[in-house]
Amino acid sequence: MTSGAPALPSGFFLHPAAALHDAGWGHPDHQGRLRTLASSVGRDLLALHGLVEQREAEPAPLSALAAVHDAAYLDRVHQVCMAAGVTPRVVGSETLVCEASWEAITGSTGALLEAVEEVAQGRLRNAFVATRPPGHHASADLAMGFCVVNHVAVAARYLLDRGWAQRVAIVDWDVHHGNGTQEIFWTDPRVFYLSLHQVPLFPGTGAAHEEGGGDGVGTTLNVPLAAGTGPEAYLHAFQEALERARARFRPDFILVSAGYDGLAADPLGGLRLTPDTFHHLTRRVLEWAEQSCGGRVVAALEGGYHPRDTGAAVVATLRALAGVPLERGSDPSGA
Repeated sequence: MTSGAPALPSGFFLHPAAALHDAGWGHPDHQGRLRTLASSVGRDLLALHGLVEQREAEPAPLSALAAVHDAAYLDRVHQVCMAAGVTPRVVGSETLVCEASWEAITGSTGALLEAVEEVAQGRLRNAFVATRPPGHHASADLAMGFCVVNHVAVAARYLLDRGWAQRVAIVDWDVHHGNGTQEIFWTDPRVFYLSLHQVPLFPGTGAAHEEGGGDGVGTTLNVPLAAGTGPEAYLHAFQEALERARARFRPDFILVSAGYDGLAADPLGGLRLTPDTFHHLTRRVLEWAEQSCGGRVVAALEGGYHPRDTGAAVVATLRALAGVPLERGSDPSGA
C-alpha cells in the first residue's frame, strides 16, 4: 500500500444458509442465536460505514473439506442431513443436524475460505466470519460438541495448500478447549495452536503439558483457567500466552476461533468475561499480526450461547478489527 492510500476495510461474512441450521429451540445452538448476532452487527454497521464491508460467498467445495476431513465421514454427515428433513437428527455427541445443516456447514466454511483469500490477496484488511454450526471440536472423522466441520482447520489447510501462508497460527479463546483443532494439527509444525479455556469443562482435553507431537512438538500451547476467572486475570494470562507464542512461532497468517461462551452470562461456561473484554483480546491479536504478518487476521465464530451478550461481544470484536474504539468501558488490565 502506498503512503497516503486509504486503509483497507475489514470484512464481515455471514452466509445466509448459516441461519437455517436447526438443532431445535431447546439446544444451545438454536436459530435465534445467529439472528440476534446479525441484528447486533447490523445496528452497529452504521457506525462502521466505510470501515467494514459485508461480503457474500459461495459454499466451500467438497475438496476443501476433504483436505481436513475423511471423505467417508463427510459422506455420512451429508446422508444424515439429507435424511433428517426438518427434524433434527444426531450426527455426533450433543450434535444435531437437519437437512438445511449441510448448506449451513458448507456455506459457513465457504465464507471463511473467501475471507482468508480476500485478506491474503490484500483486498481486505482483516475479517470476521459468523460461521454456524461451530467447528473447533470436530476432528477429521468425528462430530461432537455441536461441531460437524472444523471451519478454522479447513481454512488453515487452505492457506497452506495454496501457498498464501507457510505458517499459520490459530488463537482459540472459546471457553472450551478445541480438541478437534489440536488433534488435526498435532504433528504439523506449520500450524501453531494456542488455546485458553476453562478447566475442568468439556471436552476434558487441553492440559498444559499437551504441546504437540512428532514434528509438531512445541506448536501447541494450552492455558487452562479456573472457573470464575474475570477480565483482568484473563487478559493477563492472554498477554503472557501471546508472548510465549511469539517466542516460538512467527506466523504468516493468524486465524481466531472466536468463541464467546466465556461471557459471564453464558449458560455453558463459568468464566466472568464481559463483551468489552473481546475488544481488548482482538487488539492484542492484531498487535501480534502487525508485528508478524502484516495484520492478516480472520476470526470465525465458535461458541457463545447467550444471544444478546454474544452479539455485543461480536460487535466489540468487529470494532477492534476495524480500528474503532469502544463507546464505553476501559481496558481492565490498564493497558
